[in-house]
Amino acid sequence: MSSEAKIRRGGKPILQVALDFVNLKRALKLSDEAVAGGCDWLEAGTPLIKSEGLGCIRELRKKFPNIKIVADMKTADVGRLEVEIAAKAGADIISVLGTSDNETIKEAVSAAKNYGAEIMVDLLGIPDVVKRAKEIEKFGADYVGTHIPIDEQMKGIRHGRTFNVLKKVSSVIKIPVAIAGGINSENAADAVRAGASIVIVGGAITKSKDAESETRKMKKAISQKIKIKAEFFKRVSENDIKKILNTVSTANISDALHRGLPVQNVFPVTSSLKMAGPAVTVRTYPGDWAKPVQAIDFASEGDVIVIDAGGVPPAVWGELATNSALNKKLSGVVIFGGIRDVGDIRKLKFPAFASVVTPQAGEPKGFGEINVPVTISGIKVKPGDWVIGDDDGVVVIPRESAVEFTNRAMDVLEKENRLRKEIKDGSSLSKITELLKWEKRK
Repeated sequence: MSSEAKIRRGGKPILQVALDFVNLKRALKLSDEAVAGGCDWLEAGTPLIKSEGLGCIRELRKKFPNIKIVADMKTADVGRLEVEIAAKAGADIISVLGTSDNETIKEAVSAAKNYGAEIMVDLLGIPDVVKRAKEIEKFGADYVGTHIPIDEQMKGIRHGRTFNVLKKVSSVIKIPVAIAGGINSENAADAVRAGASIVIVGGAITKSKDAESETRKMKKAISQKIKIKAEFFKRVSENDIKKILNTVSTANISDALHRGLPVQNVFPVTSSLKMAGPAVTVRTYPGDWAKPVQAIDFASEGDVIVIDAGGVPPAVWGELATNSALNKKLSGVVIFGGIRDVGDIRKLKFPAFASVVTPQAGEPKGFGEINVPVTISGIKVKPGDWVIGDDDGVVVIPRESAVEFTNRAMDVLEKENRLRKEIKDGSSLSKITELLKWEKRK
């Protein structure tokens, strides 16, 4: 009995692992763990096919002769040709974009029948997925896939809405429906309840430290329709930003910001402390500590005071201001200028970052402004922007893109967790990432 037949007869949902790597060696290593953990299908992801060619499908077929291999070609044109070459390489299922011309999909379906393969049509980017799913079924496709793209995931997933769409699609067609995008062990059961026959999982398995264990957990979640807590591989909304920013590092955030610059010439005064919170900004004159102290009263719990004092002494912050900030439960202070009483501030374990340490304080003259945009070493900080600091320094995420880049920073951390695991298994960073292969060619 084929996998499709089993799905049709109400068997357990299929777990498909998406190998969205750019290096074949890493994909094969992960595949070993996923198969050992009980995955049903392996998918040669689009990045893998583009970077390694159809040879990656040949290698997967050779290594796993009894596992269904999905070629995520995302074919948009020349349907017959692309299906033919993927099927000849060993793919059992080939994906075609639902946005393709109707004739492209029909040609892909026809070619698949010639070579004993099947077609999954991806509804990525389709406005009316229910209408298109009905059309695709009439064209003879074997599967329909609903899909939340990665870039959309980074802006915060509303899976409830997505599962409602999935439920509508699965209720109007008879062919099996797949779901992909942001699926983890906490929400996989909801996807099955909404009608998914095939659960496609990428990062929750491919970025895990122990892919075999994570695969088993995912299988259990979908087969028993239960929620299993996940530490990683979750994308947050605005309400959960702080929790994630307290987990990731400023290095992770800089990577997520496309190697974004930190706030330069500002250094940690207190080591091994983490700071994350919305900015309350202050512009003042060197040594004038009136507005910095007044900003503490203005701020709310969890905020970070960001002070532009010109990057020079005298100090505009000390131990008494720190105690005031602790009373308000502020997250920390960033000073482009002077700070003093650092011994006491370290004892108080209050996250503080500054340009200058000096015993000299200035006078509270009251010049300056609170909650106006400030620019420190070329980095603009607006009221409400997220400010994160640790031993590496301080980075700023604009408020309007905070959800996206918080999620991207977590994605960086998750990928590093997997790389760290592979290094501990006996490899090296250079070998894992195949640096020589990816050096820019002139």
